[in-house]
Amino acid sequence: MIIGSAIVGLLVGLTGAGGGALMTPMLILFFAVKPSSAISSDLVASVVMRPVGSIVHMTKGTVNWALVGWMCLGSVPMAFVGSYLLHLMGGTKAAQDNVELVLGAALLLGTAAILLRSWLDARNGSERLAAIETIKVRPAATLAIGAVGGLVVGMTSVGSGTLMIVLLLFCYPMIGAKQLVGTDLTQAVPLTAAAALGALAFGKVDFGLTGAVIIGSVPAVLIGSLLSSRAPDKFIRPFITIVIFASGLKYVGVSTDPLAVIVGVVIVGYLATKLIRRGKGGPAAEAPAKEPEPAGILKE
Repeated sequence: MIIGSAIVGLLVGLTGAGGGALMTPMLILFFAVKPSSAISSDLVASVVMRPVGSIVHMTKGTVNWALVGWMCLGSVPMAFVGSYLLHLMGGTKAAQDNVELVLGAALLLGTAAILLRSWLDARNGSERLAAIETIKVRPAATLAIGAVGGLVVGMTSVGSGTLMIVLLLFCYPMIGAKQLVGTDLTQAVPLTAAAALGALAFGKVDFGLTGAVIIGSVPAVLIGSLLSSRAPDKFIRPFITIVIFASGLKYVGVSTDPLAVIVGVVIVGYLATKLIRRGKGGPAAEAPAKEPEPAGILKE
């Protein structure tokens, strides 16, 4: 369990997403934890895990505080609204499953759109590396992103980080991967804390289970955050896309074994494509050859 939590924590630190989509199913499927306990314990553990990654990005200056503020203004109250709506629907598993199915479809569409945009960027030779201070904040749109994410986490206890990353990518297409991860991790802290308070008050938190998740995930999220705050976008963005894709498949009902096979094939295919492109002439091969200096001219 500690090893599994460490793997999930590493992915959260690298991408800011995937915690709820991966941790809760892992606890339920591999360790036979009751769904109610798995969700509640995961939420409480996230209160410790996400601030660790957030602090790393704060120290590296990769958090856009204006985005964080507007997103939290929408997400925290809407998390309670989502919980109330779930209560009105009877709080049944069927109601949660319907919400997760819609969320999964949205994430898969988002993955396709991200891949299309990446292909167009590569074709046009453009990069999305805007400096954090040059991002022009759109308050209404950012507030709406937070509200949608808060509503989802209130109704399902999962999915807010992954969904918010997709929405942020389309609202702020020039944002760099470091800023994306740092901002998402930071805005998730108050939202997760609000959801965890509800879990402590009304859920079934297994503190032994929570402790094991914290032991495995916290050091790993620290390592992942250090990597995501330093690594170039070209390394972080593929991780983000794969986690969003895997989360979408999980929410639409793909079971664990087929999910692992699909994600494995995608990763192998991505690596093979990169190797083929490099073999045909990557950036290094395409660099213009240095012209020889004219004979007879002495260097100063």
